Amino acid sequence: MTYYFCLKHHTVEEAEGCRANNRLGPYDTEAEASRALEKVEERNEAWDHDPKWNDDAGSDPGSGSGDSPAGS
Repeated sequence: MTYYFCLKHHTVEEAEGCRANNRLGPYDTEAEASRALEKVEERNEAWDHDPKWNDDAGSDPGSGSGDSPAGS
């Protein structure tokens, strides 16, 4: 059996659940599907700290966010 995590209802569903664009998965077990949001958070955290995917690498940390014009 295959399980999905529904982002709309925050529940675990089987194949006959909500539309695919509202779900994460598939997962092999109901337990894995129930941890879907935790897994997403863990992966996002890992990617945020991965130097290969860090968009800020090489920028000057003292330069601010870059939202204001220079000299203002």
